Amino acid sequence: MALHDLLHEVARIYDPTGVASAERPDCALLWGVEELIDLPLPEGCSAVGYAGKGNMARVPWIGVFREDVNTDPKKGLYLAYLFDADRKTVTLSLQQGVSEAAKPQHYGTGRKLHDYLDERGTPYRLALPPRLARDWQDGVSLDSASLGWRPRAYEHADIAARRYDLANLPPEGELAQHLAEAVVLLSHAAAVDRCFADVEFPTADEPTAFFAGGHKTSLEGSEPGAFQPGNSDGYWVTVQGGRERRTRDHERLVSEFAAHAAACSYEPINTSIGYRDLILRAEGSSLEWLVEAKQISPGKHRASVREAVAQLFEYRHQYYRLAEGAREDPHLLAVFSAPIGSFGPYLETLGIAAVWPTGDGPVSWSGTHTAIAWGLVPDA
Repeated sequence: MALHDLLHEVARIYDPTGVASAERPDCALLWGVEELIDLPLPEGCSAVGYAGKGNMARVPWIGVFREDVNTDPKKGLYLAYLFDADRKTVTLSLQQGVSEAAKPQHYGTGRKLHDYLDERGTPYRLALPPRLARDWQDGVSLDSASLGWRPRAYEHADIAARRYDLANLPPEGELAQHLAEAVVLLSHAAAVDRCFADVEFPTADEPTAFFAGGHKTSLEGSEPGAFQPGNSDGYWVTVQGGRERRTRDHERLVSEFAAHAAACSYEPINTSIGYRDLILRAEGSSLEWLVEAKQISPGKHRASVREAVAQLFEYRHQYYRLAEGAREDPHLLAVFSAPIGSFGPYLETLGIAAVWPTGDGPVSWSGTHTAIAWGLVPDA
């Protein structure tokens, strides 16, 4: 059965009332999805249909799993064709698993769960290739108000989505192309789980979302490691000349840019790198990118730019020119939390590229011409 025909048939015969049973045609159709051989599944992917256990599910769905990423919809990343309450639309969504997070000892099934899913969705979206992600902004709308907690959670668990009107489904070839794109998005989002520390579920008294781990300082000479985001709590770091307060906004900026850099085929590293915020590596380059992130307070653009220049030059001297064996000078990159106007060209005269989020969307970044040349921001 073709994907186009499968989606139409589920919408036509599915009845959300009663008890799930293999004797029912709608259950038999969905439970038999994994046996279908004509679905346009990309290599390494499998599909499973869900109709509920015990009582029929109010929202039927078909899950698509990339087997080297995840096969468990309860707590991992996966793709799902989600039918709305009236089965007039179906949405292909990149989803976060909700069942594990919804356990009473974690977030429960209400607002805390929704806040957690919304918060955690951000770094995943930032890891998506921007040009591809722009076509996946439909969101999930299942008319869930009267459907129970799970459909509402699906709406908040969405990372990227395409919605189809079942009365006007695209042809099979277009559906297959969109599924292939969704698998690419899934692969990029999965990189966040490899780059970021595991998220630990909090107790009822802890914040709704936080990343395990903190800003890592290490003994000189240790080897750089993987990327781990900082804890959401503020903290102090000791730098030459005094102590500096770091905030959750600083760590969020570093984490969001690291996810974006990973989507641009760079390897972000912030463990075992001393006081540096971040380094990037790229296949085929012998040089590192030395990154300094600065949160800009209102009216403090000049001060933030000055601090970024000073720290980049100091860290280049300390970690590269004074290092044993004198390493090659790195590329220098400043990441700011807001546009820096005329300071961008000024930084370029010093050999420093700059990037910043534009505010135009969850995956949008802009920057100076060197950052464009490096493929870190699109050419306007």
